[in-house]
Amino acid sequence: MSEIKSHEFDGFLQRPLGENRLYLVYGPDRGLVSERAGQIVAKTGVALDDPFSLVKLDASDLQQSPGRLLDEVNTIGLFGGEKLVWIRASGTEKTLVDSLSTLAQQPPDGSYVIIEAGDLKKGTGVRKIGETARSVVAVACYSDDARALNSLIDHELGEERLRITPTARQRLNEALGGDRLASRNEIRKLALYCRGLAMIEEEHVSEIVGDASAISVDDAIDAVLKGDVDGLQHAIRKITASKTAIFLVLQACLKQFQLLDLMRAEMDDRRQQPSQVVATLGRHLHFRRKPLVEAALKTWTLPAIRRELARLQTAIFQSRTRQGLEDSIAMQTLLAITLQSARR
Repeated sequence: MSEIKSHEFDGFLQRPLGENRLYLVYGPDRGLVSERAGQIVAKTGVALDDPFSLVKLDASDLQQSPGRLLDEVNTIGLFGGEKLVWIRASGTEKTLVDSLSTLAQQPPDGSYVIIEAGDLKKGTGVRKIGETARSVVAVACYSDDARALNSLIDHELGEERLRITPTARQRLNEALGGDRLASRNEIRKLALYCRGLAMIEEEHVSEIVGDASAISVDDAIDAVLKGDVDGLQHAIRKITASKTAIFLVLQACLKQFQLLDLMRAEMDDRRQQPSQVVATLGRHLHFRRKPLVEAALKTWTLPAIRRELARLQTAIFQSRTRQGLEDSIAMQTLLAITLQSARR
């Protein structure tokens, strides 16, 4: 596999694609996956408004017709020229894995194949093929870190010639990061709101990005920890309305319970109070969320936390393999954990 790391991607875009025909873009940040796949598509030079040159497929298309991908790749366009087959799937579908395995052994000459996949573990799905085939270019997309977020903020605000104070930048950073497209859209909304101002202040961020619950999963996770069923449903409605994938809520909830697992184990081993553990292991938490985490540590035992971790891992696996039921699986799982929190 020719792997393109996150910090190498911008440099990769500056170079010609060369003889590479097969591209795999995968990772937990679906917005970033979509954005980078689109950038590679633009590099191919294929006419996206020509139905004979561009073919878009998803998991259901491949399941209904297992040989569809190979047929499309080997079909010559009516007027000749390069062809692009653009696929959106989880990356674990057997038909997709089998087709990519065949293409990796004998890459096409006149077609590009670009696959957008989900968060694939090492050695699974189409990523397993990419790890052994040099003909596949793989781009992993993980949630933006502080450096990437600051770069994104600088780029988007720079387009509007806007400056931002350090406190406003910090507040903005706290509201971003779960999904690249959602983060970019929030920054652009802020830029539009502040157009014509000399400086973006913290109050501007709070006014326009303060309702980040519409795209952020924090409110949903807080509702789960508090056992607030109504609050969870309200947060999920906002997330759904913002077109943010509910998968991100499951992922964030998993990370939250992994942190609780670490903290609770530290409490039990060292006989510490929740406030002490949060002070040492929860330094990155927003100050408004620390009391909620402390309260959860008082009521959740280590076995109970690990039971919910297993539930979340199962739900994430099912949501990847049965994408049509993703929303239902996620909502059922989150409600179950919320009810457990309420009982405690």
